Amino acid sequence: MSDLKIRVFKTGAAQPETTVTIPGGILKLAANLIPKQAADALRTKGVDLDEIIKLASTPGFSGTLVEIEDHKEKERVVISVE
Repeated sequence: MSDLKIRVFKTGAAQPETTVTIPGGILKLAANLIPKQAADALRTKGVDLDEIIKLASTPGFSGTLVEIEDHKEKERVVISVE
């Protein structure tokens, strides 16, 4: 299973301000540890955690799953499977 990477960029920055890597082997367990409030916030941005876990479990799949730009907060979040 591939790793899930979540990178947070400030607008215009080439390097991420924050990177979170969740190893594929514990992705299902880690998803259960995400607070409901955070999962709901992701859902309102169009991010379905169950689908992300399913894609990360797909052999040979890699790439960007979601890219969210928050213009008010001046940041960009990229969720990818690597």
